[in-house]
Amino acid sequence: MKACEACSQLSSIRYRIQFDDTKSWVLVCPSCWQKLSHLNPHYRYGGTWKAKK
Repeated sequence: MKACEACSQLSSIRYRIQFDDTKSWVLVCPSCWQKLSHLNPHYRYGGTWKAKK
């Protein structure tokens, strides 16, 4: 489990996204992913990170 770069919540799944005009990549939890991607013109998906079982 790793911390979300947006809210610091621990998560076993994180999504690599761009969500602003800086075009920097961040790893966010599913909850933040939904908030940051919804109707966002700067949104770009870059893959999914999953914790090893």
